[in-house]
Amino acid sequence: MRKKLSILVVMALIIVSCKTHYQVVSIERSRIVVDARYDTHQDAEAVAFLAPYQHVVDSIMGPVVGYSAKYMQSYRPESELSNLLADIMVWAAKDYNEQVDFGVYNMGGIRASLPEGKVTYGDILDIAPFENKIAFGTLSGAEVLELFSQMASHGGDGVSHAVRMVITKDGKLVSATLHGQEIDPKKDYRFATIDYLLGGNDKMLALKKSRNIHSPQEKENNSRFVIMNYFREMMKQGKKVDAEIEGRIQIEN
Repeated sequence: MRKKLSILVVMALIIVSCKTHYQVVSIERSRIVVDARYDTHQDAEAVAFLAPYQHVVDSIMGPVVGYSAKYMQSYRPESELSNLLADIMVWAAKDYNEQVDFGVYNMGGIRASLPEGKVTYGDILDIAPFENKIAFGTLSGAEVLELFSQMASHGGDGVSHAVRMVITKDGKLVSATLHGQEIDPKKDYRFATIDYLLGGNDKMLALKKSRNIHSPQEKENNSRFVIMNYFREMMKQGKKVDAEIEGRIQIEN
């Protein structure tokens, strides 16, 4: 009898649902941080089940690739972490026989914060979990200004040290320079980024106009490995990785 009643209830719900018109009126999202706070009350059965696999995970994720001078996170219009990642794209250009004018890294592609102190393979994987590869392309100055306008429209993205932009609170580009000079609409500019953005993703439609694209697709060109190479190089030199807010993207008062 209980089974039949359950079926009837489900059928009744289906009928009601079919007769009711639903409409989405709003969508909200939030980030749930899963960290050490959840270790306070551990599930003993779950811990026992995972124990045989823990050492395998630790051996992959645990190796230290470098050290960070401070905790860094990403936020608009400009953050230490987004500055760092855009600068790393420019730094890596030499390994591809590229000379670039600026670098771009989208905020949406930064999926975790950088811890202070020891930085592991797992930390970099958290920051750059996707299979995006480093890529290079050329845009005219007019197209660069179009790109910067698109960045301004959603509050800013990661840009390298050479870039200075002023935007309005409502997402309009007021001014932009490269290496302290006005951008010449007729001149060509070379840039470094990730291949995902070349498709015009994250509202960077101007990048679809890129020419002379160099986008190596081998696994070692994944952005996470490029980032790790930078950390390893700094560690070899005895340096901690650091970045600052420099006014690369400023909001006009």
